[in-house]
Amino acid sequence: MLAPMFGRKGTKRLAILSLAVAAAALSGISGSPGSSHAAPHRGAATPPNVVVILTDDQRWDSLWAMPTVQSELVDHGVTFQNMFVANPNCCPSRASILTGQYSHSTGVYSDNPPNGGFEVFKDTSTIATWLHDAGYRTAMIGKYLNGYQDANAKYIPPGWDRWVAFTFPHRGLGDYYNYHLSIDGQLTDYGSDPADYSTDVLAAFSEDFIRSTGPGQPLFLYYAPKAPHLPATPGPQYQKAFPGLPPYRPPSYNERDVSDKPAYVQAWPRLSSADKAAIDKIRKDQYRTLLSVDDAVAGILKALSDTGRLANTMIVFASDNGFLWGEHRWASKYVPYEESIRVPLIIRYDPVTNVPGTDQHLVLNIDLAPTLADLAAVSAPGADGASLMPLLSGNGSSWRTIALFEHSPGGTDTIPSYCAVRDARYLYVKYGTSERELYDLKKDPYQLQNVVTDPSYAATVMRLKGKLNKLCQPPPPREAGAPRQWTVATEICAQTDDLAVTTCSGTPEPRRTAPSTRVGRGEI
Repeated sequence: MLAPMFGRKGTKRLAILSLAVAAAALSGISGSPGSSHAAPHRGAATPPNVVVILTDDQRWDSLWAMPTVQSELVDHGVTFQNMFVANPNCCPSRASILTGQYSHSTGVYSDNPPNGGFEVFKDTSTIATWLHDAGYRTAMIGKYLNGYQDANAKYIPPGWDRWVAFTFPHRGLGDYYNYHLSIDGQLTDYGSDPADYSTDVLAAFSEDFIRSTGPGQPLFLYYAPKAPHLPATPGPQYQKAFPGLPPYRPPSYNERDVSDKPAYVQAWPRLSSADKAAIDKIRKDQYRTLLSVDDAVAGILKALSDTGRLANTMIVFASDNGFLWGEHRWASKYVPYEESIRVPLIIRYDPVTNVPGTDQHLVLNIDLAPTLADLAAVSAPGADGASLMPLLSGNGSSWRTIALFEHSPGGTDTIPSYCAVRDARYLYVKYGTSERELYDLKKDPYQLQNVVTDPSYAATVMRLKGKLNKLCQPPPPREAGAPRQWTVATEICAQTDDLAVTTCSGTPEPRRTAPSTRVGRGEI
């Protein structure tokens, strides 16, 4: 049963969050070991339902700020503490989540053509088609892929029965207000009223999908809100949340000496006072946007409970990539550092996760589609990842010990191409520029000292180099990206069309009016 204090838009939660902020400041948000799980995942009379909740640019260490996620997912599921994305960028990560494939298999390395975007993605075999063909009723609600725009609104990719997808602005990335949705192929315009707040609108569509699905039919819901992606606009009721949130200043914040790092990092200036203030505001606003996602989780769980589905539903909560809050002088993603590649992952499936716990295995976003296919007893053709069901059942004896990361620049992302491998202790990176990095995460968790040229690590470098050369095939495209002088303001401009930021170069994407009727919250 859902805890009443965590109901949608409850008034008690702000006081609870104040306590959580204080606890976070004191404890550093460290997890505790949990139990293993040994219940089987087969044998249900009705095929299990599937709900994926995918946030956008959410850091792995931000779950403490979401009370419903804590009480109803973390406390009833397995939290994977070493969950990573194989390519820390929106479109390639989502392509991997839908297919279970690395970027070198999907061909989607970035958000834009020629090496990324909706235009490049092959959509004929995804978790949606696998489950649809197995008799599931499916729904994609929110952000699909960068590049799915107004002109594409009539196109509904294979496998989706219900389709509610952002088409505008930002090449289909959507926004919190003033955005367009393709609703089953019909282009619809939303404005700037409080009732148009996109996280809430998409949540209402999600709840309606659950309630409108027949009781004997399994469902697959993919809910993908904008939050907490920039411009991180909080919902009306949360604009002043987290008033006492302390500044975030880890040892890697505004890193003083970056002489050991690649040239692109060395080119970043140290953060100014204005930069620090801007990042602090971004961080607080991102937390605020997550409160509306937390409300959406509560609403989705209530709909599942009300329709008698909760006990037979796997709920997956994850993000497409992380985000840096000033570490190494950076405030974005794309880079191979921990804050960019590590994301939250919680799985609740009551027949298996009857005892909450944590898992330390090295898991990736390419494992999600095979997991859902395994749950539904269907195949996952072409997947590079593996099902997490053995880990949920406490059997991880043959699990991977090393993971691959790939990146290629495109559009506003000008980080050089790279491949990287990470095991339980080390991260090794090789760039298209021939620059290299090695971090001993046991001794240097903040990645302050690149030890790739340290003679005492020569054997480790050789071992990881061999692994990388084997896994990184083919290497990511070395798409030319014009170097740019990075500042916090230019990065905000690169990810938004916020006209209040006057230092943007170029012309922001103009507002357009969709050729259909505006609707508001609840009119679905």
